[in-house]
Amino acid sequence: MTARRRAVRSRTRALTLALACAAGFVLGACAGGSAESTATPAPLFGAGYPVFRDEVAGIRTVFGTPDLGVGANRVAFVMSTDEGLVSAPTVRAESYFYADGPDGPRTGPVAGTVATFQPFPLVERGLYATTLDFDRAGTWGLDVHARRSDGADVVTTFTFAVEERPRSVAVGEAAPASRNRTLADVTSVAMLTTGSAPALALYDTRIVDALAERVPLVVVFASPAFCTNELCGPQVEVVGELAAEYGDRARFVHIDIYENPDEIRGDLSRAVRTPILEEWGITTDEWTFVIDREGRVAARFESFASKAELARALDEVLGR
Repeated sequence: MTARRRAVRSRTRALTLALACAAGFVLGACAGGSAESTATPAPLFGAGYPVFRDEVAGIRTVFGTPDLGVGANRVAFVMSTDEGLVSAPTVRAESYFYADGPDGPRTGPVAGTVATFQPFPLVERGLYATTLDFDRAGTWGLDVHARRSDGADVVTTFTFAVEERPRSVAVGEAAPASRNRTLADVTSVAMLTTGSAPALALYDTRIVDALAERVPLVVVFASPAFCTNELCGPQVEVVGELAAEYGDRARFVHIDIYENPDEIRGDLSRAVRTPILEEWGITTDEWTFVIDREGRVAARFESFASKAELARALDEVLGR
């Protein structure tokens, strides 16, 4: 195991325990003693997404991609006002670097971009997504130009950290050879997903086997029944649609955030996070990875990714 992966695991365990203590799921390990939980408890959904309230602009922003590293990154966020969701087709944004932290002076704009609204299927929600390049680690920020429902043009600003490398598996890195359970390992698909009408094609492939076959792979981490914060959309359903359209040109895998989905319907207090999250360095609630024939991550999507975004990434992999 590399030093980086050990560090990822250590940070993941620490974050999980801290959130679990706040939620009241773990007792002995939260009391200051040396006791440890024998299972990984389930932290509250949405706890890892920073929220910014701009009283002057009247905009509330939830930042959906806090796991960023130096280089090109997909950046996503949700904006809303007291009247509801901000959902203009596009918004303009500029990035800035803060040399002395979020309260210090800033330099820039470093880059300008246009973020596109990605509506969620089936529900009246969505997020903005764009790609930005960060040339150094530290505190960065975005000025986003938006129009409120009352017609006022406003600019809202929020900041976020960019690390030298992200916590989760980065673009260009080898995908972990996870030995996820499949339909061959269980008596019911309900043991693999909290979804109510799952596409069975998402549960017949083990990641380690797909990597050995050198076939393009899409892996989605989400819990359909419980991922209800503003950044979570029907990602598993979207990946299921892609599986039906792409057939055997690629493999598609859904791994539920929870190890025991059949035991927690209506009782989230019994939930246990799947240990596979640690293998991938995941600490937030919804992720999708596109992996090429060489077994390396070609694209990574934190929070909901539209069908068009995923299809573009997969088509690029298939065309190589």
